[in-house]
Amino acid sequence: MKPLLLLDTASMYYRAFHSLPDSMVALDGTPVNAIRGVLERITRLAIDRAPRQIIAAWDTEWRPQWRVDLIPTYKTHRIEAGADAASDESESLMPDLLAIQIPILEEVLQALGIPVIGHEMYEADDIIGTYAHAASGPVEIVTGDRDLFQLVDDMQNILVLYTGKGEIQQVNEQYIIEKYGISPNQYAEYAMLRGDPSDGLPGVKAIGEKTASKLIQEFSTIHNILAAAKNNDQRIKPKIRENLLSSRAYLDAAAVVVPVVKDIDLPSEGSLNYEMAPKSIIESLAKELNLKSTLSKAMYSLNLQR
Repeated sequence: MKPLLLLDTASMYYRAFHSLPDSMVALDGTPVNAIRGVLERITRLAIDRAPRQIIAAWDTEWRPQWRVDLIPTYKTHRIEAGADAASDESESLMPDLLAIQIPILEEVLQALGIPVIGHEMYEADDIIGTYAHAASGPVEIVTGDRDLFQLVDDMQNILVLYTGKGEIQQVNEQYIIEKYGISPNQYAEYAMLRGDPSDGLPGVKAIGEKTASKLIQEFSTIHNILAAAKNNDQRIKPKIRENLLSSRAYLDAAAVVVPVVKDIDLPSEGSLNYEMAPKSIIESLAKELNLKSTLSKAMYSLNLQR
């Protein structure tokens, strides 16, 4: 069965914006480098992955208040970092030259028959988690954000097409086990322990990737780790034990903030509108945006799958 392709759209347009020159402009001078980069990636994905459908998960609210209430530092780095601090997995304060392209990109995606789905209380990650969890066939998640590794599930046929290093890398359970020494369903707790500056997660002091992995391998869950620390388990070094116990409030909050939500009330995959707009409308958009070749290739590659 062909896969459902779920796009972490913000991850894609940030990378495209910072990879292509902003001298790429529409007829009216509006930059279109992010739009072009996203469309080129979609064209390649449509040809290489032959998806049954594509859904663009949208960051309608990329910093939900309920997550900020629990961890006030949540994604503050991305607000304070400034436009030049974008990295493989971080989204800094949105540059004006990118912000102006976002509503145009949404219009273009919908014209191509790619539903754009967001929610005012949740992030794109949660949109992806909900559709991946509900899917009845294989799912492939396109992202440059390792947070979504927690959704990988060989039994449910869910894998990540990771773009964090530029080229696409397929991430399945074996990849995560070999790289981090943990299973995908332990990845969220691993991230809580080691922290993530790009998400504003402080982590536990003195616990980095290796220590986080070792603790999870030894005790399986944070609940078990904290119980062992409380009981002065000798497998945990005294300083680490002290830091764990002093971080219980943070870890309790992170247990709600970090896991991707999988049960948002969203339109079902089968009920979405995948119909492409009339060719004349797409051609008009292509002319206005000065992206005739790019949109023509995208339209052709998507029509191959229908």
